[in-house]
Amino acid sequence: SSSSGDEALRDKRAQILSRGLPKQKPIEGVKQVVVVASGKGGVGKSTTADVLTITFLFLTQTKEVGLLDADIYGPSVPKMMNLKGNPELTPKNLMRPLKNYGIACMSMGFLIEETAPIVWRGLMVMSAVEKLLRQVDWGQLDYLVIDMPPGTGDVQLSVSQNIPIAGAVIVSTPQDVALSDARKGAEMFRKVHVPVLGLVQNMSVFQCPKCKHETHIFGADGVRDLAKTLGLDILGDIPLHVNIRETCDSGQPVVISQPQSDAAKAYLNIAMEIVRRLPVAPA
Repeated sequence: SSSSGDEALRDKRAQILSRGLPKQKPIEGVKQVVVVASGKGGVGKSTTADVLTITFLFLTQTKEVGLLDADIYGPSVPKMMNLKGNPELTPKNLMRPLKNYGIACMSMGFLIEETAPIVWRGLMVMSAVEKLLRQVDWGQLDYLVIDMPPGTGDVQLSVSQNIPIAGAVIVSTPQDVALSDARKGAEMFRKVHVPVLGLVQNMSVFQCPKCKHETHIFGADGVRDLAKTLGLDILGDIPLHVNIRETCDSGQPVVISQPQSDAAKAYLNIAMEIVRRLPVAPA
């Protein structure tokens, strides 16, 4: 019958497509990978990724945590984590991550001059990402947080298809132009079968430091509305606060320098929600 013929054709297509996909291979020594992504740049994704990584360490205490900066063109981990220098090599010719605040960090920013631009085509970028994933001695990590570059291109697809990912976190401001790209990011992860743990609404509200009046500069509930549309959860809201920017720029993230602040508590609540949604890690 025509229906059975159509079904056979679909099965054949699925088999052909599956041959072209790389087989996922875990990163040696890493139990769980969490990616922090956004469709659009400038929404505070890297700040969120960096601060959440430190918060993971504080929250779990006995766990080992790492941070991988997968943004080849615009690495920000060295500055935000207050790290400089080149990685040492192990006898097996693997790069040793640089460490601060107990976090093992790797970034393209450790391998080039601080002011040097990366002027590479796609294949060179993909080769660099592969080296950052596979040629690093991560030791034994319970969590590796990957700060993804903006967009839904080669790097995102390569990372998603080459390593098992426990979950993705999407960061966006409530602004319409950011939400449109955030939706594309969430849909991309769904297409490559990466569980989306939820959305983070960044820069949700600005409170005047003098009169305490609150202003929703980028809109009030845009990310919440998007979460409902996609059937996803909101992991939490992060305010637009000068302390978050200042502490990250100085390499002393707010959860370390101002742990009792409202901003630090917001990150802690989001980290708790992420950990709660992760599957049980292998022993």
